[in-house]
Parts: sequence; structure tokens; C-alpha cells
Amino acid sequence: MLKLYNTLTRKKEKFKSIKKNEVGLYTCGPTVYDYAHIGNLRTYVFEDILKRVLVYNNYKVRHVMNITDVGHLTGDRDMGEDKLEKGAKREGKTAWEVAEFYTKAFKEDIKKLNIIGPDIWSNAASDKNIEKQIELIKILEEKSYTYKTSDGVYFDTSKFPDYNKLSHLKLDELKEGARVEKNDEKKNPTDFALWKFSPKDSKRQMEWKSPWGVGFPGWHIECSAISMRHLGDQLDIHCGGIDHINVHHTNEIAQSEAATGEKFFNYWMHGAFLNIQGGKKMAKSDDNFLTIENALIKKNINPLVYRFAMLQTHYRKPMEYSEDTIKNSEHGLNNLANKVRTLMFKVDNVKKYAVDKKFKEKFINVINDDLNIPQALAIVQEVLKSELSKGDKLATILDFDKVLGLDLQKQKIKELPKEIIDLAEKRKKAKQGKDWELSDKLRDEIQKKGYIVEDLQDNDFSVRAKN
Repeated sequence: MLKLYNTLTRKKEKFKSIKKNEVGLYTCGPTVYDYAHIGNLRTYVFEDILKRVLVYNNYKVRHVMNITDVGHLTGDRDMGEDKLEKGAKREGKTAWEVAEFYTKAFKEDIKKLNIIGPDIWSNAASDKNIEKQIELIKILEEKSYTYKTSDGVYFDTSKFPDYNKLSHLKLDELKEGARVEKNDEKKNPTDFALWKFSPKDSKRQMEWKSPWGVGFPGWHIECSAISMRHLGDQLDIHCGGIDHINVHHTNEIAQSEAATGEKFFNYWMHGAFLNIQGGKKMAKSDDNFLTIENALIKKNINPLVYRFAMLQTHYRKPMEYSEDTIKNSEHGLNNLANKVRTLMFKVDNVKKYAVDKKFKEKFINVINDDLNIPQALAIVQEVLKSELSKGDKLATILDFDKVLGLDLQKQKIKELPKEIIDLAEKRKKAKQGKDWELSDKLRDEIQKKGYIVEDLQDNDFSVRAKN
């Protein structure tokens, strides 16, 4: 039984898809005006784990991700400059060129983290999506949910009951938060733009004709239109970071349910923040963000080390990032990969062996308990320490890696020099004969030659190069 924590109800619920054995999954994609930082990427790893768990449970997943390449303003509540236009000024490029460049960069980043890409990438600024967004706004207008101001067409949140049902905050608290970005023409502080007009004194790079005037879609309408267009009657799970709850996702629900009269997505799931040391959220606006490139690759650290670090903290708990965290995770992943490499070296054909049923049952129980991946990693260690045959251990761990996504089967097995293997075998015999002095001497000799020998279960060992 798969149970997921639903932000909408604030409890774990048994997952039941709209269509049997099929899941419609929508994940909010990047705003492509700059590189994604590793805090952003934590959310995408959580969503990747969710997708892998669904597939492991034999669901066929239809995964849609938007690319926000227009309409996301520097103030999330419809104030400020369009982030794409701002990026274009910063880099001396067109907004379209900026969007293309950072979309490509984002796709490269998720590949480095072994994140499975969506079935459908959908750009908010594509012609078909602009048409869908205008169509959706027309429906809301016909139903009297909209009003017009000097800078755009707005959604009247006072006409939507239970506007706060996702945030679980009192309406007064949401209103108070909305007053940070003041717009005197709004009827209510929480009202939001469905369509923004282009400035009269300047021409935007990204703008379209509409029944209300030349302009561009609001940020929130994009995700509603895109998810409806591609998922239709499969609105099962919608995901994003916890920073989307009070504004972006709350507004998506309001406009979507107002337009259709039906529930918009059954399950809402959110990943917690990545904090830098001191508990401060990593954010581009605070200029304290790290990218895959400057945090890992330039330091010659495998990006999968960061994935491994993330798997050790539950997706709903804040994670603190530090150099020590990465250093410990690098050691942990190298240790795990080395043990798997050793098994692969000693097992001629893993297909001859079986995934252990008891361990698999334990594994399924924890991953199906709201994606308890830290506990799943503990079960991997139990498998390694167990009395299973080397072949069954390997088959079981590689099966679990379908969910973990650490790419353990593709770890390269480097041939060890015969001299090092012979020394390790002599050390093994010395240990069996309880000649501890000779065993230590041989271990030191192996280390002087640039290798590390590690003791395993059943008096076995593994050897790896220091670097």
C-alpha cells in the first residue's frame, strides 16, 4: 500500500490513481532566466524519487513538466520585472535566447543527478500554451471571476470559497503576506494577475495579442493551462517546493477549480528547503546560491554525491548543506559503490541470481511509507551485511537502485594490478590464521602503493585506489 503525505489534507493518505495502474504527474519546472541552484535541484530529486517509486509499484506514469519562460515576475505576486526580460538585460541577449540557454543548462543538470526527464516538456510561451491560457482566462471571465485594472486582468479571490484550503493559513494571514507587494487597484490583497498588459512606454520582447490587450500571461495561469492540456482527466499528483504552497499552488487551485467546477489534482506534495549553514534558505534573491558546477564539478566531486546526500534526509524535512555534509556523503557513496563494484567483480552474471523476497518486502514497505528513502538506504546496508550469496546481494541492491537512482550498475570496475591482488590475498590468509602483525604489515604495504583494502563480511575484502 503506497501512502503519500498530501499537503491538501495534511496527512498521509493511501494513494489511489484516477485511472487504474496509471498516474498523471505534474511537476513545476524551472524559471529559465539563470542556472538552477542546488536548493532548486533538491525538489527535482524528490520528484524523481516519487516517480521511481510509482514505477516500482507498477504504475505507468505520464509526467509533465513546464518550462516557465515568460510571466514570472521578480515579485511572485505580480509586481516587478519579468525575470526573463531581466535576464536578457543582464546578459545582452534576447529573452528567447536566455530561455533557450538556461533550459539546456537545466536539462544538463538533472542528467548529472540521474533524474529521469519528464515525458512532456511544455514551454509556457509556446503558441499552443498561450492559446490555452487565453482560453482559460475567457472561461473565468464568463463566470465573473475576473476584473480589469490598468495593468492587467485579475482573479477575484473573494469569489472563490476555501481559497486557503491548501495553505491551511487563516485568510487574514494570507492577506497580510500579500500586502508586501502593494497594488492599490486590487480588490483584495490576495487577488492575482491572469494576464498582464505590456507597458505603454516600452515594448516587451515577449508579448501577445489577447481580447484584453497586448501583454503576457500571469505566472500562475501557466501551470493550470499546461497541466489541463496534457493530463486532462489524469490530475493525480502535483508537486513543487514548499515555497509554492501559499501563493503559486493556492492560486492554481483557485483559478482551475473556478473554471472547471471540479477538483484540481487529488494529491499535492511539497519538498522542504535546502538551507546553508546557519539555517538560511538558499535563494537566488539572496545571492547565496550554489550550482552543480561551482559546488561540485569544479571541486572534482561526482554530482551523484549530492544526490546521495539528499537521499539521507526525508524530502519533507529541511536539509542543511555544508562542505562536511558533502565530504561525508562522498565517503558514503564511494564506500557503497566500492562494495557493489566488488560484488560485480566476483559475480559473473547477475541475471542468474534473484532479488531476495524478504528484503524486497522490507524495502517496499519503507519507500511506500511516504518515500522513506533514508530507511531504504539502511536496508541496502542490511543486504550487504547479510548472509545472502554475493549474486543475490548484487541482484537485490541493483533492484533497489531503480528507486535510489545512484547508477550503481554503471560504476566502472577498474582492473587492479596483480601485485595488489596478491598482497590482499596474503593479508586475507594472515587474518584467517590470526597473524595480526602480518595482516597489518600487508595492509600498510598496500596503502603505500596507493590502494585501500577494506574488510567485508565472511572474511572477504575489497580493494580500491585512493583517488
